[in-house]
Amino acid sequence: MRKLFIKAVFILFTVNGSFAQAWMTNLEIAQSLASVENKMILMVWEETTEFQYPVFVNDDQGNIVFVNNLFEDETVSPVIWKNFIPVIVSEYQYADLYEKIKGKRSQRYIDKFNDDSIKILDVNGNILNVNDTSEDLENISVMIQKYALNTEFIALELNGYRQEQDFYSAYYLASKYLDFSMYMKDNVRVDIIRLSNIYLDETQAFLESDSEENHLALKQRVELLKIQQSLITKRPKKVLRQLKRMDAETVETTNQSFVAFLYFTAYKILEDETNAAVWESKISSVNLKKAQKIINLNIN
Repeated sequence: MRKLFIKAVFILFTVNGSFAQAWMTNLEIAQSLASVENKMILMVWEETTEFQYPVFVNDDQGNIVFVNNLFEDETVSPVIWKNFIPVIVSEYQYADLYEKIKGKRSQRYIDKFNDDSIKILDVNGNILNVNDTSEDLENISVMIQKYALNTEFIALELNGYRQEQDFYSAYYLASKYLDFSMYMKDNVRVDIIRLSNIYLDETQAFLESDSEENHLALKQRVELLKIQQSLITKRPKKVLRQLKRMDAETVETTNQSFVAFLYFTAYKILEDETNAAVWESKISSVNLKKAQKIINLNIN
């Protein structure tokens, strides 16, 4: 399989070299290449390329330049390749791709999936820029600033999920995306959290179909990860309300350190040192560092 991928990429680059870095046309190979290069995928439907696709781009002096057709401009193509793996997806794949998300995504997500705009995907094909629905011309430079992410931080979890999709791979990827979001600007952080939720929703589906002995502990872990999102989005009081609604006596032993981490971080954000001290001794050094990162986010 790996040899096939390498051969296919070599052929694509050999052919594309004579066409000023033409976009890929195979989504699966684009996903594999994005995984290797730790990049996001920039995707459009094939029908979109049959018409002029005007965009803006910023030149070296910061001036906004009008580009008549994104797919034919030889100056923009190398910039896109430097930051993304660009791919044009055949309309024939639409039905299969839609079937994978049918009934599992918000209407806004489905609308973005269906429209003719540029979609930024992770290596698993999930859309990052769901809320990027401006009717104005897109600015490629702004898109690069926001979404040209280096995914090395989450590479292990992305690859784990690509190799085997189950509760644990989906949960660890959702959790890692949440950690990843802490390093983003506010406007991108929301998009990353939304992407994390896609995988978190999958964990619940896996739980419903599996007969895990520790079903309750895993269900609680999913709930606690959702609560953690409120810390990152600067709502510590909501975190305390959510935690207090959980029966402390029914929290599984394996999840008690997670609960401690959430309580401690929320109280520290609220500058309640007395209550924070109650939980501090129950937290690992790794989670103390994570707590400090979240506290800093809430201060800024």
